[in-house]
Parts: sequence; structure tokens; C-alpha cells
Amino acid sequence: MVKLIFRLHNVPDDEADDVRQLLDDHGFETYETSAGRWRISMPGIWLIDDSRKDEARAVIEAYQQERQARLRGEYEAAQQAGEVPTLWDRFIANPVGFVVILAGLVVVALVSTLPFFSFL
Repeated sequence: MVKLIFRLHNVPDDEADDVRQLLDDHGFETYETSAGRWRISMPGIWLIDDSRKDEARAVIEAYQQERQARLRGEYEAAQQAGEVPTLWDRFIANPVGFVVILAGLVVVALVSTLPFFSFL
């Protein structure tokens, strides 16, 4: 019986490629489903032989722990080097977009709370 082994929803392309390659290298037979034209289906990697599910999960979890440690290290190194953009840096890079988003947040906050103040 086929088992879903890895969900691809909101997964970066490089991680999805790594997981595909990892499963292929370990000899797991898989197939993949996409989100479909309307993006309402469940994209994922499915394991054909569900008797190897625990083994495949262990391989994926080991990879994800290694990836998490590596990316966290890269982020901390970039943060130490001052390469991670601050809020001010983002404002300077795109002031119009920043102001539009801020205005949108204010509008949503007002629309959400205005009915409560109209009873006073």
C-alpha cells in the first residue's frame, strides 16, 4: 500500500530536490504528486512499499536535522557578520512597499476593531 512519506507544500525547491535524491540513493521506490492546476491538491512524495516507511522516515529525519543545523549555522554566521537585513535596512531598500504594507496593516486593524467602538 502506498504511504505519504514527505509533504511538499511550502517546501523550498532545494530541500525537495535533496529529499528526492536521498530517497533515490537509498533505493526507495517513490512517486510524486503535484498541487495541480488550481493548487488545491496535496503535493507530496509517496512511498510505494509501505513496509519500508520507518526506514524512509528515519533517512528523511536525519537529513532534516542535518539541514536544520547547517542552515542555523549559516544564519548565525551571517548575523555575526552583519549580513542579515534589519527592519531599517528593509525600509531603506523599499520604502514605498514598506509604507504600503504598513498602511494595509493599519486598515485591517481599523476594520477589525471599528465595530467594537461603534457601540460606545
